Amino acid sequence: MEKVELRFLRITYSHTHAGAYALILSEVNGERRLPIIIGGVEAQAIAIQVENIKPARPLTHDLFKNVADTLGFNLKEVIINDLVEGIFHAKLVVEQNGLEVEIDARSSDAIALALRFDCPVYTYEFILSAAGLKVEENDEDKGEEEKGEGGSEKRGATLEELQEQLNEALHDEDYERASKLRDEIKRREGSN
Repeated sequence: MEKVELRFLRITYSHTHAGAYALILSEVNGERRLPIIIGGVEAQAIAIQVENIKPARPLTHDLFKNVADTLGFNLKEVIINDLVEGIFHAKLVVEQNGLEVEIDARSSDAIALALRFDCPVYTYEFILSAAGLKVEENDEDKGEEEKGEGGSEKRGATLEELQEQLNEALHDEDYERASKLRDEIKRREGSN
């Protein structure tokens, strides 16, 4: 089967599943998007890597990367290889000393690892045909609006208060909130 390369686009709140998030992957050479519903913890693991937030101690995916670096194996690629009853399945293609092995993984874990290893992500055409969405021009604007959600705690706060909230969020390991606060601080500092 021919593989189709994907890239990470963003994570948004899921409008169809309460308390969940949508991991949006984009076709590299096309206009389709592949939304994957993931939980909050999984979204946080991806967001801290995308936002380049360094936790005080290594999280599970960081630990896996550290073990790989220490033992000399590499994540060559991630393949979202099946869709069963609405659940995406993935595999990791791991390489060591010229030997490749495939390891079953949850799609959210596979993407979190792909981002840490900076390796390509693929799927197959039958999966994109079944679950992919074609992007309309106005859909890109919606993504920008979704990034601004959760701003009530930021309205009216000074930069110093935002920095305190950011430090508190990092201390509490609430990396999603920390990411939003950091973005707001950067936005305000850039407009000064």
